[in-house]
Amino acid sequence: MRIALFLWVWLVCAGAVAAPVEPATLDRSTWPEQLTSPALFDVASRAEILAFAHALMVSEALDESALKQRLGLKIINVEAIDALRQRMWQRLLTNYNLAQQSCDQDASFCYYVDDMDSLREQAGKFAIADDSFYVAWAEPGREFHQRYLDEQLRMAALLPQISSEIALLGDQEVNGETMHDRLFLLTFDSGPTQLPGTTDWLTGYLRKQSISGIFFVLGNSLQVRLDKEGALALQALYKGQCVGVQGWEYRSHSHWKDWQDSIARSAALVNQVVPQRYVPLFRPPYGQRRADSGGFFEAQGMRVALWGIDAQDLATSLNGEQSAHRVLTLMLLWRHGVIAFHDTQDKVRTALPWLMNATSQSGLGWESCEALGER
Repeated sequence: MRIALFLWVWLVCAGAVAAPVEPATLDRSTWPEQLTSPALFDVASRAEILAFAHALMVSEALDESALKQRLGLKIINVEAIDALRQRMWQRLLTNYNLAQQSCDQDASFCYYVDDMDSLREQAGKFAIADDSFYVAWAEPGREFHQRYLDEQLRMAALLPQISSEIALLGDQEVNGETMHDRLFLLTFDSGPTQLPGTTDWLTGYLRKQSISGIFFVLGNSLQVRLDKEGALALQALYKGQCVGVQGWEYRSHSHWKDWQDSIARSAALVNQVVPQRYVPLFRPPYGQRRADSGGFFEAQGMRVALWGIDAQDLATSLNGEQSAHRVLTLMLLWRHGVIAFHDTQDKVRTALPWLMNATSQSGLGWESCEALGER
């Protein structure tokens, strides 16, 4: 039985890497308006929602064989894909209705939508005319949403053999979907970097912006800095921020026999070094964790912190600005949520200032880092 299970997982994993795809991004310069008001944020949001809804509807016409071919997988979980589609449709309907509240200020992309049937109707016929003010965005936007949708469907297709941020596994998990409209939370994985490094620049930048984020640290990296600098330096480093854990080292915690020790050791170290900044949250590397881990986290007084907007800043194909463009497009689409960057990537030095500048007048807000663990 164990051999058969191993072969099954191996086949799924082999399918997962059989057709690697580059992460989706969208050049925001193709959008002809700056987001200089909440109403203009809504205009762009309505366009992204309708474009994604159109891509979602097109994907539903594919049979299982065609979907396997499109996703580059040999085995897919059709039930998980269908469940994801249903959740997406519900979020799109909610988000479009929120985005329509400013239609009296700017009616661009305002169509009659008051229920799921009318949203699907508008999504099915959504198109940008050749003489439209927004025509330069039309094809890049269509391509982005198809590729981004494929990213999401692919993760659902691999459930439950390969867990990810695409679905919650229990009550001990949070992903930011219950946050209020226009509220976003910044999170940063895999630090701290060694001095001098991006973590130091980033925490200083956030303090200057009066914004807090959650830094999910690796226990071994934190221990190295503690040994070199001492606790007071680390307390100064994370002043005004929150610190969660990502385990002792960056590796999947779904099939690692020492996963519990990895989390418990890291949490104990953070609680010892920066007790005032510690939040009892675990960010699983690669989003992978065990389906039966809920009891462990409950006993530890911890929750699993996932995300809904992935900057994909680990991808070599994206530079910092392209990563920021991806994040902004997904902020317009989902309208709230948890954003995942890596403070081990120098790209964030470009991505975050660009993002702050692009959204400074758009009426959105940055959630306090303590809020996620309270939800």
